[in-house]
Amino acid sequence: MANFYFVKKNLFDMPQGYCFAHCISEDFKLGAGIAVEFNNRYNMRERLETKCDDKGLVTYVGKAVKIDNVYNLITKKRCFEKPTYQDLQNALNDMALQIENGKVKRLAMPKIGAGLDRLKWTIVLSIIKEAFADNDDLEITICFLDDDPDYPDNDDIEALGDYFKE
Repeated sequence: MANFYFVKKNLFDMPQGYCFAHCISEDFKLGAGIAVEFNNRYNMRERLETKCDDKGLVTYVGKAVKIDNVYNLITKKRCFEKPTYQDLQNALNDMALQIENGKVKRLAMPKIGAGLDRLKWTIVLSIIKEAFADNDDLEITICFLDDDPDYPDNDDIEALGDYFKE
């Protein structure tokens, strides 16, 4: 299983050498949450539209589209919709396969799916663990905001065991 780390840190302050992951919609609006920052830093909307120029002919929901060091997990059709756990799982599985084939060693992500998308974090975390169960060579760092109530407290640290490192 991948090695998990939980930190209170801005995702974009992670050191060089990390790939990033975040959730988006197939319409590539990137108009809210951390997707705005990915768009600003990577010109992501335009690059996604160029790479996925067959949009409309092919569905990308449940897929991970990699641009540079960023995995864009497409978990819903339109920006105003909410994703399903199944579409998130499909996108994570697609990313996990790409990561394994690409020999990626370090991945950082925010608390995907559980912010604006309103999925339950405990379920999302179990889906992430399952997607990367066979990748012992990967380090996954999940970045939490300073005031995030889901950040593991002292009681959770023991329950998380090896998954918690500061």
